[in-house]
Amino acid sequence: MKKVECIVRPHLLDAVKTALQDVGIVGMSVSEVKGFGRQKGHTETYRGSEYKVEFLPKVKIEVAVSEELVEPVVEAVLKTAKTGKFGDGKIFVSALEEVVRIRTGERGEGAL
Repeated sequence: MKKVECIVRPHLLDAVKTALQDVGIVGMSVSEVKGFGRQKGHTETYRGSEYKVEFLPKVKIEVAVSEELVEPVVEAVLKTAKTGKFGDGKIFVSALEEVVRIRTGERGEGAL
């Protein structure tokens, strides 16, 4: 089992969600996050004053999947979230030791 975390642009959330559902993902967690990478924020002007925006709004999508779904999930996110510009985001894949469904007590892949 793997955990796939995707940091993407907020306006692409619906497209990524649909793409993930199309490859068989039935549940996910979504969080609004802020951060920066190589782009290191940008400068904006508000009422004549210039200020630096260091942390940009992003969306973090987390899904727990079986080993065979990792590559389809990564490809679905790449296809829908890639604009080719700085700030497109990242995908992190990590191992999950155990998953437990609270309602039933199921463990392992049965809990996904």
